Amino acid sequence: MHRLPAILALENGITVSGTAIGAIGAEASGELVFNTAMTGYQEVLTDPSYKGQIVTFTYPHIGNYGVNEEDIESDRVQASGMVVHELSRVTSNWRASTSLQSYLEASGVAGIDGVDTRRIVRILRSEGAMRCVIAHGEGLDPRELVERARAVPDMNGLDLTPLVTTAAPYHYIPEAGGEWGYAQLAGEPKRFRVTAIDFGIKRNILRQLSAYGCDITVLPATATAADVMATEPDGIFLSNGPGDPAAVTQGIATVRELIGQRPIFGICLGHQILALAVGANTYKLTFGHRGANHPVKNLDTEAIEITSQNHGFAVDPSTLPANARVTHVNLNDQTCSGIALTDAPAFAVQYHPEASPGPHDSDYLFRQFVGMMSGVGV
Repeated sequence: MHRLPAILALENGITVSGTAIGAIGAEASGELVFNTAMTGYQEVLTDPSYKGQIVTFTYPHIGNYGVNEEDIESDRVQASGMVVHELSRVTSNWRASTSLQSYLEASGVAGIDGVDTRRIVRILRSEGAMRCVIAHGEGLDPRELVERARAVPDMNGLDLTPLVTTAAPYHYIPEAGGEWGYAQLAGEPKRFRVTAIDFGIKRNILRQLSAYGCDITVLPATATAADVMATEPDGIFLSNGPGDPAAVTQGIATVRELIGQRPIFGICLGHQILALAVGANTYKLTFGHRGANHPVKNLDTEAIEITSQNHGFAVDPSTLPANARVTHVNLNDQTCSGIALTDAPAFAVQYHPEASPGPHDSDYLFRQFVGMMSGVGV
């Protein structure tokens, strides 16, 4: 069977030829990044933190266990496109409801396979994440595609939270079944009122907070401090999300005003926003951290956690003020992986303790948040 050709064009002038997958005939553009996880492609593709990015999966065979209705992290595919060595044409798993190809096609998301993903990753590791275009069709002009890649908006200075946040506040209703996270906690009474600011929140974060006894109200990224406090929370959660954290000016201002009023817990973009709110700086990593096996050292306990990560920016620890300290360090490159304030009940990490996909080594952070709230008027 004839398969339509495709081209991946990078802003540095390199073009890679392959085969069209996903929404055949469509086009994808964004920042090209790579993820080293061996499983969890559905969670990755639906993670709002990937908004505006095209994901290269380093594992060579993707899609063999298909797609189901339970493992999504949001209500749609968030990644702009997908690059794989081989997309499985066979789906074999009792939970699967459709194939990855059908899922991408229904979502209107284009991809490319039949390419050397090892070469692509080497390029990104040496030159950094870069803008790109995936195009399908016969007779494509590689030079024109490179120029279109160079016209894609740069991630620096880009606030993408309006594209992924909730349109209106809502109350999270726990899903039945207790299949995710730690099922033994599913029946935990809801003892704490938590207000989550949605910068692009993953569903498994909500599941884990709920499992630990939190009754959750979710507010849009544009929420003010007054909006948050009007919900009478016992604790405040700052979610993950896409784009340049320094561009999320409303969120930074809101968090700055909330510090000290209630316990605060942040993950990924939430970590960066907490740091920016106390006066620190963030910077763009060369190629980011995206995978499910990143080693992190807890400086308080000296324990090593294997973590799930997905971010392209980091906090500059040298710019942290006197009232903030580094609590976790990424052992791959010594970047800041966690902070805590010394004069207020607030902490955050630059990785995903809720996993999905990934290990559960860092689940204790949810217990730490609950412990902080235990003395707040409940």
